Amino acid sequence: MYRNLIHAAAILCMATVTLTAGAQSRQDAERANGPAETTNQANDQNVSPLIQLAILLDNSGSMTGLIEQAKSELWRVVNELTTARHGGRQPRLQVALYLYGDPPPQQLNALTDDLDKVSESLFAVAINGGSEYCGQAIETAVRELAWSTSPHDLKLIFIAGNEPFTQGPVDYREACREAIAKGIIVNTIHCGDGIPDDWRDGALLADGKAVSINQNVQVAYIEAPQDAEIARLGVELNQTYVPFGAAAAESQMRQVAQDGNAAAQSAGSSVQRAVAKANAFYRNSRWDLVDAIRDGTVRLPDVKTEELPENMRGMNAEERQNHVTQQSDARQRLQERINTLNAERNRFVAEKQQESAGQSGASTLDQALVQAIRSQASQKQFTFAVQ
Repeated sequence: MYRNLIHAAAILCMATVTLTAGAQSRQDAERANGPAETTNQANDQNVSPLIQLAILLDNSGSMTGLIEQAKSELWRVVNELTTARHGGRQPRLQVALYLYGDPPPQQLNALTDDLDKVSESLFAVAINGGSEYCGQAIETAVRELAWSTSPHDLKLIFIAGNEPFTQGPVDYREACREAIAKGIIVNTIHCGDGIPDDWRDGALLADGKAVSINQNVQVAYIEAPQDAEIARLGVELNQTYVPFGAAAAESQMRQVAQDGNAAAQSAGSSVQRAVAKANAFYRNSRWDLVDAIRDGTVRLPDVKTEELPENMRGMNAEERQNHVTQQSDARQRLQERINTLNAERNRFVAEKQQESAGQSGASTLDQALVQAIRSQASQKQFTFAVQ
């Protein structure tokens, strides 16, 4: 009897050790690689909700105005989404960009949160072609892009153009059905008067919205007293970035170039870009130490000396940490100032718009995007603060 008790105790002890070791090994793995991914993002409370947008633009000869609207209003669309929340959390934003004026469709960007890359691609678009295959463009975006598998994330395709939706080797009906089967909503934006039946049908098949816009109208811009200071502070923000790694030089040059592109496009675009840079959708953790440390993707002690900017290589560990902290604090102050000025600007613009309330202009690309996103996001329990 006594021997049996000792034997049972030994077995229990071995089982306890085995379970403990297994748990410890899982903890070690999580520390090294992060928590194991779940098949449903909604089950992981640490994963932010996601908004994914694929924008498909016709770049054939008659679409110059459409491309110009996209260049001019990219940052305003981003800013319209900054107040979005889902369960109290701010979502992440990813944008993909395609051209389809000259088959086959051309992917300029896969889904990315690097909005400077999206801007760079837009400003490099050339007007070309004359065969617009909408079904093929939708099918390509559905199949090529890394769409979220969570039913709680918002996944949207916007296709804009002016030719019949029926053209090309892929039936738009099949492409739209394939999209919605994966939870991807397709919105159609017809450039011209009215909405043709095939453009309307494509949206209906994929739970989307069909609208028409005037691609040639210039987007209305109301100048505000705060504009010059907002734009200046947006450029000053660049001085708070701490570039590191192989992509640092190229990415920092891209940032400056997109400031220049926005300023050359219009005063309104420059202001909206500065506001975007002061908010959370503008993320550069791939090359900026401030963002990377904030996002938890990098630990400063793990960064090799040769990957640091020249002015940090001679610093000791404490000096490096102090430098990054100072840059982070400076960025926060600038961002807070920009957002304060933007709130004042929004009030000023709202008053001016109210004064001219009876003067309604034609819809433009940015209006179509914002209205559809807000409407369809609400169906996924996203909320938006009133700006």
